[in-house]
Amino acid sequence: MHREIANGGEFNYPIDQTNMKKKISIIVAIAENNAIGKDNDLLWHISEDLKRFKRLTKGHFVIMGKRTYYSLPTRPLPNRTNMVITDIPNEQIDNCLMAYSIEDAVEKMDANNENFIIGGGSIYRQFMPLADKLYITRVHKHFEADTFYPEISPDEWQLVDKKDIDDDPQNDFTYSFEIYERK
Repeated sequence: MHREIANGGEFNYPIDQTNMKKKISIIVAIAENNAIGKDNDLLWHISEDLKRFKRLTKGHFVIMGKRTYYSLPTRPLPNRTNMVITDIPNEQIDNCLMAYSIEDAVEKMDANNENFIIGGGSIYRQFMPLADKLYITRVHKHFEADTFYPEISPDEWQLVDKKDIDDDPQNDFTYSFEIYERK
């Protein structure tokens, strides 16, 4: 690894293991119109999606904005390291790891395991270019919303797994569990 220096030469330095690429995954449920929320709340209740979320994120870092944190029914989420991103310097939330920028959050992430970005809209947008994997629950219905997920570009992402759920008696819509990997 190298970097350019002012006189046009290069300065070589050893790779710092703590700054190697972190495993960043986004986990989100998205409607057909990319809707993800309204009034700081979810648009639907899908029991199987919540079970999947818990199974995938258990034992991992979950990274979120402050509004998302305060919208959680249980705070902090149990059996996970909860990292909350805030732009208020030195703000602290009990039993949470705090980050004061996207860069600070990345630096504090687990270097050895998958880290999950869990919202909200602004956090998703900022982490999208840094993510390696997307765990999407695609809800096959349009919803009125005030928060939307960015488009998933087929030029950047490849769908590697999909499971359609069309027999959930708790909902009047179908949905799919999708996994994307960066190309």
